[in-house]
Amino acid sequence: MYTIDLSHNKLTGPPPEAPSSIMSYLVSNNRLTGALPPWICNLSSAITLDLSSNDLTGVLPVCLGNISESLVVLNLKGNNFHGSIPELSVRGTQLRMIDLSDNQLQGNLSRSLANCKMLEFINFASNLIVDTFPSWLGPLPELRVLILRSNKFHGVIERPKSSSTFLKLRILDLSNNAFVGKLPMEFIQSWNAMKSERGNFTYMHKNLAPPTYLTFTYYGNYDFSMIVIYKGLKLYYPKILEVLTVIDLSSNLFEGEIPGAIGDLKGLQGLNLSNNLLTGHIPPSFGNLKALESLDLSWNKLSGQIPHKLTELGFLSFLNLSYNNLSGFVPRGKQFDTFLNNSFEGNPGLCGEFISTKCQDSKDKSGQPSTRQEEDLGSPIELNWKIVLMGYGSGLVIGVVIGNAFISWKHDWFEGNARRRRRPSQRQPQRGGNSWSGKLFNFCRY
Repeated sequence: MYTIDLSHNKLTGPPPEAPSSIMSYLVSNNRLTGALPPWICNLSSAITLDLSSNDLTGVLPVCLGNISESLVVLNLKGNNFHGSIPELSVRGTQLRMIDLSDNQLQGNLSRSLANCKMLEFINFASNLIVDTFPSWLGPLPELRVLILRSNKFHGVIERPKSSSTFLKLRILDLSNNAFVGKLPMEFIQSWNAMKSERGNFTYMHKNLAPPTYLTFTYYGNYDFSMIVIYKGLKLYYPKILEVLTVIDLSSNLFEGEIPGAIGDLKGLQGLNLSNNLLTGHIPPSFGNLKALESLDLSWNKLSGQIPHKLTELGFLSFLNLSYNNLSGFVPRGKQFDTFLNNSFEGNPGLCGEFISTKCQDSKDKSGQPSTRQEEDLGSPIELNWKIVLMGYGSGLVIGVVIGNAFISWKHDWFEGNARRRRRPSQRQPQRGGNSWSGKLFNFCRY
């Protein structure tokens, strides 16, 4: 027997027992409860292990990482695993996908993940992980997706030790953490896969066929999936196109100017830098991001005028520049004619035909930058916090996979957000949890 697939049923109770010879064990999206049973560690031939989206609890057993030298996919997302996690190890280096998101896992990321040279997909979102940025994952030659959203990551993202780091990375989500300092320009310059406007229009997946068998039998594919904030909405991608390119560094404590090097990432489709402490101007180099569909720079301290080159972004269908210190005329033309007042509100120095503040100088309507001077831009904007949720605008959407679904959402602010905003009237964030100790898996043995 090669595969047991009981996913998307209404199974209850503990996970159904499987023979030790099973290669793919798929029981996701059920109502399974309890801890992982001891027999799970006897699956010596397992390639794919998916118990995601159940109600499993407890800590992960010490033996879990020793299941199989050929383990390729480990998916335990969407359960209630918690507590200190013992050090575990996977004997082989075949692991390509690990998803432990949406649990209550604690401690640090295991440095032994750096030994898993085949890793393409890492997702630890929505846990209680306390650590600094894992720059040591940078040398992984196949890593395409790194999602660390909504944890307790903190500190400055230090310069990489090598220029050859995260070369194939296409999706990076560090949102809702406590990173500080400047945006990591040196890392940005090394993201070669994001610099290409061309991509592979295939899905990220793992073929379930046994690796040593040459037959005409079709065993199916295991599709990698994820949730990201895109175009102001929380989207579920049941399949991920290789060409999809998204950066989300929102809701941290990044400060300083936005690096112009981001304009070199010509394959970038989604960029979210909102809810930070960024200052300076919007880089004109953003006009080079011809594939960009979604841009969110809201709730920062950006100043100056909106670069007219942004009107050249023909695929841009979501724009949020609200609650900054921007000034001058809102450019017109192409996609900019579709954006309404809520894309620009909270910038008292801005004026334009399609927003609430009209320009006094008739020459402004020509579409050229306004000569209106900035007034009182140094003072903070005294407003109660509100969440701006925008829908889709017009424009061709590229990179959205078949079957993606909308999910209702709200921002989950981390502790210290009020201190960042320096607004006494702002609502305190609700993050909960304390600092934890312990380590995550040593998935590959040193």
